[in-house]
Amino acid sequence: MSGLLMVLITLSLLSCGEKEKKQEEDDKEPQVAEKLDLSSLVTVPPVDAPEGMVWIPGGVFMQGAVSSDKMAMPHESPAHEVAVNGFYMDAHEVTNAQFAEFVKQTGYITVAEREIEWEEMKKQLPEGTPKPHDSILQSGSLLFKKTKSSVPNLYDYSQWWKWGIGTNWKHPDGPESSLEGRENHPVVHIAYEDAIAYCNWAGRRLPTEAEWEYAARGGKEDAIFFWGNDLEQLSSNANTWEGEFPVENLKADGYEKRAPVMSYPQNGYGLYDMAGNVWEWTNDWYNTQYYGQLQAEQQVALNPQGASTPYNATNPYAREKVIKGGSFLCSASYCASYRISARMATSLDSSLEHLGFRTVLDPSMIKE
Repeated sequence: MSGLLMVLITLSLLSCGEKEKKQEEDDKEPQVAEKLDLSSLVTVPPVDAPEGMVWIPGGVFMQGAVSSDKMAMPHESPAHEVAVNGFYMDAHEVTNAQFAEFVKQTGYITVAEREIEWEEMKKQLPEGTPKPHDSILQSGSLLFKKTKSSVPNLYDYSQWWKWGIGTNWKHPDGPESSLEGRENHPVVHIAYEDAIAYCNWAGRRLPTEAEWEYAARGGKEDAIFFWGNDLEQLSSNANTWEGEFPVENLKADGYEKRAPVMSYPQNGYGLYDMAGNVWEWTNDWYNTQYYGQLQAEQQVALNPQGASTPYNATNPYAREKVIKGGSFLCSASYCASYRISARMATSLDSSLEHLGFRTVLDPSMIKE
């Protein structure tokens, strides 16, 4: 059923420019350390990085928006100090070729490909929600569509999203499209459970939000973007929307939609596409009060795992995870979610043409 449920509830979670949400207080306290012993962090790789992965050395950083970031949204604050152990991370987003191998070996069927069960879907909708017509209640995923003219209200996201019946990872631009020539593009139309299934097959996991943001920073402190603070360098470093959104993409970065992985420079840790191209799943539940809780501890949060329960006051039926990195739809005039601290909430069954993932690996997960 993927993103159809999301369409029926609200399209607000599809936008880079979503408003800050009031959240329930999270009752899970992160592991903290009053006086963090840096020697306890894993900073040196115990073995060479597995093929296609890079080592991210453990360390301490400020998670959340930096004070100089004038484009930051409220849910990116307050900034708080975090420590993470070292881990291995995919150098780039999981590609169509990699996901195809997983499907070939397992026979896995993604959420966007499955038949929709209305009896299950309506349990997650407000009571009394009428059943959509059978012509709509078909498997598929969400596709972006340009508008023909300027959009005065950028909070009406239905103006540039449509339900694409027959759209899925194998048909990323609609049922008539294919993966031919796109083997090295990031796989998209991936729901959360699809990403988890791939991780389980590969013996890996999704990154926490803290790990993802720490890795994206690439060792740069107080930087807004992974390359520094100069917005003028955007088109040479990331695949984003440049022009009037959602009317015209000037393609200053060379691409209209998704770009092949590793098309742009790597960051300080050797990671590609940590800004733009496609959004990436993390394992954390979305909770805007969680950052405040961590700051209130006035201590360093050690390997925080995120909130224990999801809640979104503007969409209480949704179960949402944090996604990071922005996509080819992120515009400087609209959301600028190619910034390191940018984040968005997305429901578990959401699948869209600008949402994929990458995996991480703990040293302890490596088999001898």
